[in-house]
Amino acid sequence: MAKIGLIAGGGSLPLEFLRSARRRGETVVVFAIREMAPPGLEEEADRVYHLEINQYRKILYLLFRERVRRLAMVGKIEKAVIFDRERQDAAAREDLNRVVDKKDYTILEEWTRRLKRVGVEVIDGREYLGHLLPEGGVLGRVAPDERVTGDMRLGFETAKRVAAMDVGQVVVVKDRAVVAVEAMEGTDATIERARSIAGEGCVMVKVSRPEQDMRWDVPTVGPDTIARLAEHAFSGMAIESGGMFFLERERAIRLADESRIAVRAF
Repeated sequence: MAKIGLIAGGGSLPLEFLRSARRRGETVVVFAIREMAPPGLEEEADRVYHLEINQYRKILYLLFRERVRRLAMVGKIEKAVIFDRERQDAAAREDLNRVVDKKDYTILEEWTRRLKRVGVEVIDGREYLGHLLPEGGVLGRVAPDERVTGDMRLGFETAKRVAAMDVGQVVVVKDRAVVAVEAMEGTDATIERARSIAGEGCVMVKVSRPEQDMRWDVPTVGPDTIARLAEHAFSGMAIESGGMFFLERERAIRLADESRIAVRAF
């Protein structure tokens, strides 16, 4: 039986990955990030270890002990945690001091090189989660009107440029004006900030980076995203077809329809 390791961040995506791997008959060893990984992993994984994201040496030791040679990194990792020195072991501090900048990809490239040196391959999670990639077009019963469509298009073009600079992957637009751009604070805070600036009727757009490496980070939306948009009276959400995961799509779209939020994939 094949064995695969899973570094589990936040959200339901790690459970989706775990179930997909188990359906293939694979043994799954989970490295659950404390205060982030979802509950329920113990009931479905073959083995679960709980640890901090920056405990590099412990992760390497456990990978060696479990004889894991293929590893996936799935789920939301709060960026601020990476820079929390109290959570870092000596190896993590060494890597952060070595890199030329502190961009997500620079840090992840260094971590991936470290893993490769000990014979561990970081894999693309889409190998197990391809069924979560959305198709193009309007995804619910609520069709975007002319204003929302225009905001979606402007947001998509802007988000692609912002993502190319490794700043963030979300922008919020209203009436053809960019209201908010995501940085390290994350999507939820960006949504809240946009509502406080522009009021009701905003449109959120989320994209992948032009050179997104799906081994490390696949953008994700789902029911929680829609619920947050509904809470702040957004009019629409645009995403990138084939470039991100759409979790629990039926439930998310049902909530979007009920909240009169247009959802479209470009």
